[in-house]
Amino acid sequence: MINPAKFFRMKALWDRFAVNHPKFPRFLQAAAQSSIGEGTVIEVKITKPNGDTIASNLKLSAEDMELFQELRNFSETE
Repeated sequence: MINPAKFFRMKALWDRFAVNHPKFPRFLQAAAQSSIGEGTVIEVKITKPNGDTIASNLKLSAEDMELFQELRNFSETE
């Protein structure tokens, strides 16, 4: 069960993050609406101020799709 106090704290932090970085939530919305499905590759790259980078990717399986559906449902109930 989700702790309501922690949930509201996370919501407040996310709202502040979204104000500071407005392109990122719009990117996530566009990605969610683009029919992410089995076989989709998600790649993440992080670049530190000194130029060091780390990157990883994953290919979504049929089993992964349940998580993505739940995330969509969760965001629709906000």
